[in-house]
Amino acid sequence: MEENVKRDYSLTGESAKRAVEVGLASAEWYHTEIPRKTMKSLMQRSDGPALRDTAIWLGVLALSGAAGAFFWATWWCLPFFFAYGVLYGSACDSRWHECGHGTPFKTRWMNDVVYHIASFMVMRNPVSWRWSHARHHTDTIIVGRDAEISVMRPPDLYKLLLNFIGVLDVYESFKTLSKNAFGILTTDEVEFVPEMEKTKAVRAARVHLTIYGFVIALAVYFQTWIPLMLVGLPRLYGCWHMSLTGVLQHAGLADNVIDHRLNSRTVYMNPISRFIYWNMNYHVEHHMFPMVPYHALPELHKLIKHDLPAPNLSMWSAYKEVLPVLVKQLRYEDHYLKRELPETAKPYLDHFHNLDVVAAE
Repeated sequence: MEENVKRDYSLTGESAKRAVEVGLASAEWYHTEIPRKTMKSLMQRSDGPALRDTAIWLGVLALSGAAGAFFWATWWCLPFFFAYGVLYGSACDSRWHECGHGTPFKTRWMNDVVYHIASFMVMRNPVSWRWSHARHHTDTIIVGRDAEISVMRPPDLYKLLLNFIGVLDVYESFKTLSKNAFGILTTDEVEFVPEMEKTKAVRAARVHLTIYGFVIALAVYFQTWIPLMLVGLPRLYGCWHMSLTGVLQHAGLADNVIDHRLNSRTVYMNPISRFIYWNMNYHVEHHMFPMVPYHALPELHKLIKHDLPAPNLSMWSAYKEVLPVLVKQLRYEDHYLKRELPETAKPYLDHFHNLDVVAAE
């Protein structure tokens, strides 16, 4: 019989205090052993792959946006805005993510430029979210420590579905950016954003909101939706792929463990999704070794897959695995999917670190 253990996902509640007390906060995580020379080669940065992929991304984005505007008010605009929306509202997330790590480009300013562009597209404050994501990697899916747990327990399936059209996400983003613009950090942001970074966060929020205000003014002045279809609204109508892939990163897996093989998921995807997602489908690999550039993740996967759970062969197979777990978590908060390791893998870390998870058998 499974008994629910109530989780407090705020960063200032009882779960946060408990995580610190038992050593789950800033803990030492398990890593697959890789020869030093091989690791150094995998971590080698190069401008080439990222310049190529960024040129393709921005080039197709510009062409599809121009075509959508040209065919505006006809049925022909739909396929172009469909492509534009995904490249704007979904591909921005992976570019924000990777450039936030500073790994795609060897040249630092290139990472920074793409990071700020993508942060604006995905409607995230580039300052506070950099620190939020650092916490996510330090305390991945540790309840009360990780501010980026997208699917909590019990799961809010209604909210999960709405995220495919970005309604709640965009509302919360605008609310947070507005607070930041007035010099206010949210309760969670205060927990992970250093005081010395607050001024930068406020300035970034004001820049973002000024741009959105200018775009809205253009739309009103010219009495057309086109400016908003190109800036802002794609975050709504094009975010479905970001949600489709993002849910699979950690949903349904263990929380409060310090082994990424238990709480992260690798999924094989088609080349188009991998381009949009910048290889983040190799998510166990990314969390184990976050300084490996996106273009080297497939090679990293080959090297360490003997030590990892079997990857899902497609998004469809992953969702067939995830959805029944989420449905059961509506009644049993402690239920989760236990990842099976191959015989060639090293065993899980001591389950002392698995505080509240009861094996789902």
